[in-house]
Amino acid sequence: MRRRRFLGAALAAGVTGGCADGGDGRTLDFLSLAWQRETVAVTRALVAAWNRENPHRRVRYVQGSWDTVHDQLLTSFEGGEAPDVIHDEAADLTDFAHGGYLTDLTGLLPAPLRRQIPEATWDMTRIAGGIHGVPLLQEPRVLIANRELLERGGVRVPDVQHPWSWEEFEDAAKELTRAGTYGVAWSMNEPVNQSVNLALTTGGRVLRREDGRAVVRFGPEESRVPELIRRQVNTDRTAPRGGLSMGGAETLPGFFAGRYALLPLNFSFRRQVRQQAPDGFGWLTLPLPSGDPAAGGGPEQGVSPQTLSVARDTAHPRTAVDFIAYLAAPDRMARLARADRLLPTSRAALRDPGLATEGDGGRTGLALAAHLRASPVLGVRGYPEWSDKAATPALQQYYGGAIGLRELRERLVTDGNRILARYRR
Repeated sequence: MRRRRFLGAALAAGVTGGCADGGDGRTLDFLSLAWQRETVAVTRALVAAWNRENPHRRVRYVQGSWDTVHDQLLTSFEGGEAPDVIHDEAADLTDFAHGGYLTDLTGLLPAPLRRQIPEATWDMTRIAGGIHGVPLLQEPRVLIANRELLERGGVRVPDVQHPWSWEEFEDAAKELTRAGTYGVAWSMNEPVNQSVNLALTTGGRVLRREDGRAVVRFGPEESRVPELIRRQVNTDRTAPRGGLSMGGAETLPGFFAGRYALLPLNFSFRRQVRQQAPDGFGWLTLPLPSGDPAAGGGPEQGVSPQTLSVARDTAHPRTAVDFIAYLAAPDRMARLARADRLLPTSRAALRDPGLATEGDGGRTGLALAAHLRASPVLGVRGYPEWSDKAATPALQQYYGGAIGLRELRERLVTDGNRILARYRR
């Protein structure tokens, strides 16, 4: 998990900057968090193309890292040396937007860019009444399945039109569990985002607004999937306890060796599966289970898209927005999505035929795009501290069987609301 210095309630509310563009020969810094070789190459190529087309408004590519971006940005904002254009994710923008470090893009975005991205997706970067980032790429969570083990187990293979219910998923995991093989492996070394976002499938919302304030709630709708995971690990023994301390990549060797039949993973893991799978290994990309519509559930899941933002201190906000609009044009957004094995946010980019791949589940991901919703963590001040100090240790202990549901609820809700209240002062 990314360790952060927390921006508390004393964070400054107004950072000066954002003056109008002026003069030629300017160079803007673009902090990119692309890290896959193919994605870095595509991003650099797009920057080079912009520079050829805009010789008097050049952009300098600056390589960053997802592991350190929050603290890097906080230091650069406080020191007045922030990059002009910032690649990040929506969940990381909240405190920066409230602190006045990011430009409100509402009046700067060109109309074609506003139209091509659904309004519900714009809501993912709408903070304190303003738009503080352009949602660029997003990814659902999916099931990566061992084809041979599914066939041998005789379970129904779900698709987007007919996904498993959570009950069917639990039954399938039992059918797939045999000597030497677990039905599923839950990689839970970072359990909070998964738990919060999967609660949407059962009609739950762990973080919500009540009377205009962000609060934590953990009732039956929110606990249904966590209770299932705990059962699979501790009662049914259809999931290994060791998986709880793993990241997604750490489960792949066991998956290829036939120790796990199903892996709940982010959509982009398809690249690693394709690259690392042994010759002849058959695998499928399946949708996550869906909750009961009668109980307020369904296939919806929460996401936090990758974003492009403009620093409030930039001397050239319009040039920065023009560059963002250039990267977010449908053909270029689709090119970035193909390189990163993600989904673009643009309606037009989603129609790019290069995304509709058969062998690695590209079509499954495209079909899931309509069911992606803003993660409940978005826009919640104090979420990083709640996640690190309260929710992560509580969920890890609950999934491992060390504490029960009552204590989990107490720690998530009581301790969580105490933390969030400090950010409202």
